[in-house]
Amino acid sequence: MTSPAGRSPLYKADWDYIDKTDLFAFTRADYAKLGRQREVYYRERQADAVLSLLTAGEHEPTFGYQVNNYQHCLQSATMLHAEGFDEETVVVGLLHDVGFLACPDRHGAFAAELLGGFVSDENYWMLRHHQAFATFVAADDEEPDRELPWHKWRGHPFAGWTSTFVNQFDQNAVDPSHPSLPLEFFESMVRRIFSRSPRPLRLDA
Repeated sequence: MTSPAGRSPLYKADWDYIDKTDLFAFTRADYAKLGRQREVYYRERQADAVLSLLTAGEHEPTFGYQVNNYQHCLQSATMLHAEGFDEETVVVGLLHDVGFLACPDRHGAFAAELLGGFVSDENYWMLRHHQAFATFVAADDEEPDRELPWHKWRGHPFAGWTSTFVNQFDQNAVDPSHPSLPLEFFESMVRRIFSRSPRPLRLDA
């Protein structure tokens, strides 16, 4: 549904449109008004948008895993919660593969930037690099490759947590017999994380 003249509806009935169609024509007053409305908009709607990214894959088929990515994320978060991890880390587990379908080759970076303003440096680094740590050695390899990609981060202060997450709450979270908590259980946690004041954009890896 759109408003008259083809304009999309405003989120709040008492808000104002910026009546210009070229951003180069915006004045300081226009940007100030936009900023005030934007702050409320993101505060109230960002968590919904994030949850929608995850639920978009709820009924997706798989290409071989016994659970789809949606169930994998729920299983990871359920495991972290059962082990007594803090709320932030549980949410990180829930969303660590949120970009797996749309951005498969860089889904770690996708999740890191999605959550980066709201989580610790350690969790940000883990999200960004967990794909490299998840590079696996086949169970029947007689001479496994000892120089896996993640070895270049050996000794990094966040490498231990990344390895723990991947080995205990990621690579093994593909079991259809493992009970998982429903998304509704985690929704309030997601909302609290995204209600934090975001930290500045991170440009380092």
